[in-house]
Amino acid sequence: MSETVTNEIRPLVICVFKNDNKFLAALGTDTVKKNEFYRPLGGRIEFGERSEDALRREIIEEIGQEIENVKYLGTLENIFTYNGKSCHELVLVYNAEFVNEELYEMTEIDVDEENIWYKAHWISVEDCKSGKVKVYPTGLLELLS
Repeated sequence: MSETVTNEIRPLVICVFKNDNKFLAALGTDTVKKNEFYRPLGGRIEFGERSEDALRREIIEEIGQEIENVKYLGTLENIFTYNGKSCHELVLVYNAEFVNEELYEMTEIDVDEENIWYKAHWISVEDCKSGKVKVYPTGLLELLS
């Protein structure tokens, strides 16, 4: 996922793209804890950049796609350890739709995060609620309910 910044609060924006009872999220790994998790697409809000503009920029940078019908859902605060480093994030969460409807038919989507390639998948909300699939940021599922 994106770089880990320590000793500062990191402002992020993520987007929940819904597809029936699923949403799009990228697979991540904590190499210290040796666990896998999923997180919706998005990234850092730059100084002087509005969160919705950051979201549109991040989605274009990561998967080269335009979005529409952007709606703010809420903000989550997370203090956690990732790859052995302490992190503190304020995460603005949005819902949006892809302009290119073909993405909803794909089982996985290639994501490019600063020349690091990984896959995003449509994951089941029920699998997340049951604990079968771990999703971050903490509180996301409650926000979606």
